[in-house]
Amino acid sequence: MAPTVASTVALVDVTDGDTFVARVDGRDESVRLIGVNAPERGECLAEESTRALTQMLTVGEVRMVADRSDRDQFDRLLRYVFADGIFVNAELVDRGLAVARRYAPDTGRADELDLAQQRARAAGLGMWAADACGPESRATLRIAEVVYDPPGDDTANLNAEFVVVRNEGPRAVSLDGWSLRDTSARHRFDFPDFALAASASVTLRTGCGTPTATDLYWCVSGSAVWNNDGDTAFLIDPSGNIADTYSYGAG
Repeated sequence: MAPTVASTVALVDVTDGDTFVARVDGRDESVRLIGVNAPERGECLAEESTRALTQMLTVGEVRMVADRSDRDQFDRLLRYVFADGIFVNAELVDRGLAVARRYAPDTGRADELDLAQQRARAAGLGMWAADACGPESRATLRIAEVVYDPPGDDTANLNAEFVVVRNEGPRAVSLDGWSLRDTSARHRFDFPDFALAASASVTLRTGCGTPTATDLYWCVSGSAVWNNDGDTAFLIDPSGNIADTYSYGAG
C-alpha cells in the first residue's frame, strides 16, 4: 500500500515504550511503532521508555506515516511517528530505550534506525550502559557463535540450531541468573545454576534433550528461535544488563 499520513492524531494513552493508543479519524486505534522493540513491562528501562514516549507524544503535532503494511496480526496500526518534528521511533533507539529491529516488509527506514542504535551503543546510552540495570558483572562471558540456518527444514531438526556461549575469563563463572534472548524478546532462556569453567563453552540448542556440562536445551517446539534473514542474540547478566550481543544478517 502507499504510505499514509495522519496529521491530526490525538494521544489517548501510552501502553509501553513502543505502543500507544491514538484517536484517528474519530476512532481509538492502537499504534505500534515500526522498526523498534522497547522493553516489556516489568523489565529494566521499561518505565523509562514508556515515559520518554509519553513525553514526546504530548508535545506538538503528532503525525503518523505507514510503510508497506497498514496493520499487524493484532490489528494495531503500524506507523513511523513524528512529534514536533522529532522522528520518535529513531529517538527512542538513539537514547538506548529501544532496540532497532527489522520487521519485513516494513523496512523503509531500517538503515536510519540501525544507525541510531550504533550511536547509542557507542555512547553507552540507556540499555547499552554496562550498568544500565544494576551492578555490572565482572565475568567475561561472550556469544561465540550462532548457527541460525542449519541445512534443511529448521523445525525438523531444532537441535541443529544453536548458540555457543564461551567463558573468556580466567575463572569459572556461575550461570545462575544469566539469560539469553532474541531481538523480539519473545524467546528467552534462563541458564541453570552451574559453573562454566575458564575457557570453556556451552552450546544452547533450540530443541529438547538431556542437559550436560557442554550442551543445554531450550526445548522450543513448533518453530525455530533464530530468524534466518537476520536477528540478534542478547546475553543478559544477572542484573539485567546486556553483557554481549551477536548480530547477523539484516537483524
